[in-house]
Amino acid sequence: MLAVTIIWGACQSKRGARAPDEQKKVKLGIEVFLEKHLDLVEGKRVGLVTNPTGVNSRLETSVDLFYKNPKINLVALYGPEHGVRGNAQAGEYVPFYIDTRYDIPEYSIPVFSLYGQSLKPAKGMFKDIDEYMRSFDTQKVGKIPEHSMVESIDVLIFNIQDVGTRIYTYVATMAYCMEASAENDIEFIVLDRPNPINGISMEGPLLEYPEYSSFVGLYPVPVRHGMTMGELANYFNDKFLQKKASLTVIPMQGWRREMWHDETSLPWIIPSPNMPALDTATVYPGQVFLEGTNVSEGRGTTKPFELFGAPWIDGYSLTKELNRLNLPGVKFREAWFTPTFSKYKGELCGGAEIHVVDRNQYRSFDSSLFIIKTILEMYPENFKFHTEYFDKIMGTSKIREAIEEGTEVRDIVSIYQEELSRFSKQRESYLLYK
Repeated sequence: MLAVTIIWGACQSKRGARAPDEQKKVKLGIEVFLEKHLDLVEGKRVGLVTNPTGVNSRLETSVDLFYKNPKINLVALYGPEHGVRGNAQAGEYVPFYIDTRYDIPEYSIPVFSLYGQSLKPAKGMFKDIDEYMRSFDTQKVGKIPEHSMVESIDVLIFNIQDVGTRIYTYVATMAYCMEASAENDIEFIVLDRPNPINGISMEGPLLEYPEYSSFVGLYPVPVRHGMTMGELANYFNDKFLQKKASLTVIPMQGWRREMWHDETSLPWIIPSPNMPALDTATVYPGQVFLEGTNVSEGRGTTKPFELFGAPWIDGYSLTKELNRLNLPGVKFREAWFTPTFSKYKGELCGGAEIHVVDRNQYRSFDSSLFIIKTILEMYPENFKFHTEYFDKIMGTSKIREAIEEGTEVRDIVSIYQEELSRFSKQRESYLLYK
């Protein structure tokens, strides 16, 4: 196996986190931008792609910071899945609307959805915006104030926190915004933020491109890619965009690749409704694949992705089998839960809770393959793959086919190790933090 996870020695606790006095303050891309790079937007009309994670270290939102800054002419907002305000559940349609939160008549700003009528920004969201807005049904969105009308934007800024896993729609939203910006001659700026699960560890197969390209995985990167959004933007722009974007990445200051989010001194802001904590993001690169099965991944509980199970699973027996595997950095506890929504809503499920005891040893993707294979072997009459979706988020059919054929997990892992090694070398020239 490729040794891409580093153990950081005696300065770390059993769980792998640095002691508080050893943490360094990280300055986010938005803070560096506001301090040093306002010349990039002076005299220009600015569009902002953001959501609740787009804050600085003092929890001030980028919308507020841009609105209050006299050198920034913010004229339009663009929201990803879950919306600019984070008020939509996973997969829920997000409509266009006019934001009036400041209760200032002269500052009613259009908010375009990148998870509604289109996933990629339409030309009308950048050019001839006033005409585009008039095409909306006023019975649904209300009367659009004349002072909200704007002809176009000159620069689009992206400020959203990622979770370090390919299967997350914000990555595709950024890539589509880059494409649309290039096609419409709009400058594109990424305000970089940390990879919360560190910038060293990589796991899982590369997506087979273009066969498995989708909104939950556009380009051939590993499941856990170990890159920041700014680094991914540079990589995508160079490797995959037919027309290159006029791209500027504003790097962070003080971030090191080995850092987990709780070592940055930055507050954790929920990136999406089912990503409540760093613990969730830690297990997500593997546990997300339960979405492609008939096993609950814990949505509808207070521990999504850490809890998993089904009404036909005996939690005691499953936990006993999983702990017998002695997987590195993780223990399993018998658990019973009743989801309030999603799979098995209102039904009692037996299963387990993942407890990561050493996150630098723990391999989320490998561990979840063991979980899936164990459940399949214990409950062959009950367990089912949602084949099309499982392969879609995996980015290949090879992993599922190997599991169904009874291949040992350690042999399955070897399937993608060579390509992971190649990607590790290929990404080197795009890393902003050495």
